[in-house]
Amino acid sequence: MNYPSSPHSHSDAEADQYVVIGNPIAHSKSPAIHARFAAQTGQHIRYQTMLAPLDGFAATVGAFRAQGGKGANVTVPFKLDACAYATVLTARAASAGAVNTLRFDEGGVLGDNTDGIGLVTDIVQNAGVSLQGKRVLLAGAGGAARGALLPLLEQAPQMLVIANRTLAKAEDLQALAEEYAPGSTVLVRRFEDVGAAFDVIINATSASLHDAMPPLPASTFAAQTLAYDMMYGAQPSAFLRYAAEQGAQCRDGLGMLVEQAAEAFSLWRGIRPETAAVLAELRAALMVQA
Repeated sequence: MNYPSSPHSHSDAEADQYVVIGNPIAHSKSPAIHARFAAQTGQHIRYQTMLAPLDGFAATVGAFRAQGGKGANVTVPFKLDACAYATVLTARAASAGAVNTLRFDEGGVLGDNTDGIGLVTDIVQNAGVSLQGKRVLLAGAGGAARGALLPLLEQAPQMLVIANRTLAKAEDLQALAEEYAPGSTVLVRRFEDVGAAFDVIINATSASLHDAMPPLPASTFAAQTLAYDMMYGAQPSAFLRYAAEQGAQCRDGLGMLVEQAAEAFSLWRGIRPETAAVLAELRAALMVQA
């Protein structure tokens, strides 16, 4: 990739400081992604990983702010802690009930959740699949699904069906949709009762962590269906393998990772980086591992 002059032509001591905070955190791809964004846009930043004790998120962030830190990404298990830490929440962070991006301003701390918009951007722009007027199935009703809810509804799908093993958590999301996007058509179903084929199916369950398949019937998928797994890896997940067997188009969540990072970068720096080259580079690295 050809970039403008590197931000590292200045000393790191002069650079604006950003971190990604988690536990564990060493595996994070965020420093590499943001280094590429910074080089591409000519922004003078330094972005590192930061390990926080499980009971020490607020103290860790407070110390980083006191040292002049400008912002932070937040990953598991601290997204709820970050939501509590922020003094102001964006609408999508408030609806998600979780924060993955903090910006430290003079007047306080802005908390945002860029996961859902990262998902939508990857589907609409990178995969070229419009969500407007479409039948969308969201599998799962946990934190990942909640974070995606408002950005998905803002795309004005014909309907959004939330499928889960038990209806109670799905009904909580349905109520949340009524609060933040009144008038949206949001239905809830158990996995086995989702009905006919959908235009887009998003796997927001944790099943792919265990290479398992959420119990969706084959009739849910069709040739025109985009099957999207929020997880990514060197090999297709059980969900994507199953979807491919039904003839669906398949996409994993690597683009979501890059796009949510671009949204955070834009929130901090006021400039949105191009993502295509960074996504291609990460995809190539994954293929080497395959």
